[in-house]
Amino acid sequence: MPPGSALPPQKELSAAYGVTLVTLRQALRQLEADGLLSQQPGRGTFVASPKATYRLDSLRGLAEDLRAQGHPVSTEIHGQGLHRPPAWVAAQLGPGRILRLERLRLLAGRPAVHQLSWVRPPVGALLRTADLSDTSLYAAIAEHGVVVHRASEVLRPEVLTAPVAELLRRPEGTPVFVSDRITYGLDNQPVVVDRATILGSVMEVRTERAATGLSVQWTSSS
Repeated sequence: MPPGSALPPQKELSAAYGVTLVTLRQALRQLEADGLLSQQPGRGTFVASPKATYRLDSLRGLAEDLRAQGHPVSTEIHGQGLHRPPAWVAAQLGPGRILRLERLRLLAGRPAVHQLSWVRPPVGALLRTADLSDTSLYAAIAEHGVVVHRASEVLRPEVLTAPVAELLRRPEGTPVFVSDRITYGLDNQPVVVDRATILGSVMEVRTERAATGLSVQWTSSS
């Protein structure tokens, strides 16, 4: 059944599969938890649209991650030039004019992620006129001799505010994930500071843990 299709009423499903309503509802809840169904009170049960995964255990560009999962990704450039950074960026990259790159990521033509990236000089200045609409920022940086080595990232829930809400075509107050990432070069100096605003209705956050793998720390936001 294609995404958005309505399932038959629960009584019809229980009769078709020869199970009780209690068993059927347990199965529907599990399928909803797996992201396959969406139960909407008063309306019924529907096949859910597949969500892209924002992975926390890889050091690749966002578009690279999504394409590797088979999602059609396109990028709109909404700003690319040298600007004085806000204080939270200057604390990492220093003051002065720095490359500010504003991008909108679309999945299958639908806005999904607003991404604001600041790139340290001198490599940032070299990318001021580069075509980054279909090129990984990490790859473009590497072409100028800067190799990314590691990154630190903080992910938190927020709500949309203007003007990002308008770009993502969602009303202000819509719940979103906000990712702040600092990417470091081989010299352990910050190279890129990113802030990505991610629509939770389009993407889910996923990670895999192992004894020697990803380290996850939980902190209070209060």
